[in-house]
Amino acid sequence: MAWAVPVLRVLADLSAIATGGAVLAAAWLLPATNASEPQSGSGRGLPRAGSVRGGEAQGGIARGEAVRRVQQLGPQGLRACQDAAVAAGVWAVASVGGLLVTASVILGVPLSELGARAGDAGGVDQVRALAVAVVLTAVLAVVLSGARTVRTAQVASVLTAAALTGPLLTGHGAIERTAFWSVLATASLVVHVFCATAWIGGLGSLIRYGRDQQAAIEKFSRLALVCALTIGATGLLTAEIHLGGREDGFGLITQWVTTGYGALVFAKAIAFAVLVYIGRRHRQATLPALAANEPTAFWRLAAVELLVMAGTVGLAVALSRTP
Repeated sequence: MAWAVPVLRVLADLSAIATGGAVLAAAWLLPATNASEPQSGSGRGLPRAGSVRGGEAQGGIARGEAVRRVQQLGPQGLRACQDAAVAAGVWAVASVGGLLVTASVILGVPLSELGARAGDAGGVDQVRALAVAVVLTAVLAVVLSGARTVRTAQVASVLTAAALTGPLLTGHGAIERTAFWSVLATASLVVHVFCATAWIGGLGSLIRYGRDQQAAIEKFSRLALVCALTIGATGLLTAEIHLGGREDGFGLITQWVTTGYGALVFAKAIAFAVLVYIGRRHRQATLPALAANEPTAFWRLAAVELLVMAGTVGLAVALSRTP
């Protein structure tokens, strides 16, 4: 069953990216509509307009009652949240499968006998982290399925971040060295994954929901630049710590052709360089063309960018399985 661990991991990661990107689009990128609703507890004791004027405006807002502005999701925002709810459900199912298979592999027992070792499985850090992820992703799917306001989408973004964090705390970034380097590597990995989720998922959501949203594209362009810089820095830091660079010199340079982990890091570095070049082409050529109402080049290059990003996800899963 060991083969199922990376398969389920890829499925969970892709679902997490899809969820995070759609939530990011709904909460921060896509336009919302303003609506008014009465603020509870305000205007108490004041007569309603309808009761004063022969029932006119029955059911309306009470005279003197405070009104608050609520940002409702626009049509594309609603669509993004519904898609995110489905993706979160897939993420939860993949996490359940990952939990069971991981416990089976670590304990060395078949799935049919795992129930008898439930107590032992509960003592494994990776299993506990996946169990928390299952609960959070299930809650996330429910929240997103009923999301109608930007505030709810923003709450969903917090839940998404929490669901992403748990399994990372027991991953290969949490290496067993001095406490300082272990914490630094883990924190760097968490930031790395957050930015990668926002960059990859955000681009996919932009292609799906934002083709006619110039403002959303401009917002994402600024966010993508920050994510790219952060991913480069945190990726280098995490790799150096894992390869022993703090003790043995520049481990990334000396070991990226002599170890399997280093070779995968090198491959990710090449893919990252390609993405940086694509980003430069966006800023130099396709974004100005898009502003001039010539979107074809932008969306074509964005599709190529998304394919390269999908390849980096596979490399990341391979890194997580490489000692």
